[in-house]
Amino acid sequence: MKGFRSAGAAQRFLSAFSGISPHFRPRRHLMAATGYRAEMTVRFAIWEQVTGAANPPTAA
Repeated sequence: MKGFRSAGAAQRFLSAFSGISPHFRPRRHLMAATGYRAEMTVRFAIWEQVTGAANPPTAA
């Protein structure tokens, strides 16, 4: 189970991870390097918008 405390914990992680991981793994073998870089730039920008990583909360 590679570091998970239980099978349930592994399952919860994998169920969330399976929806996220394809976002960061485009079909690289079908793309030129410049197209891959452009695609990954777009995908990381989308990820920052979705997660709010671009604008972390300020301490008040």
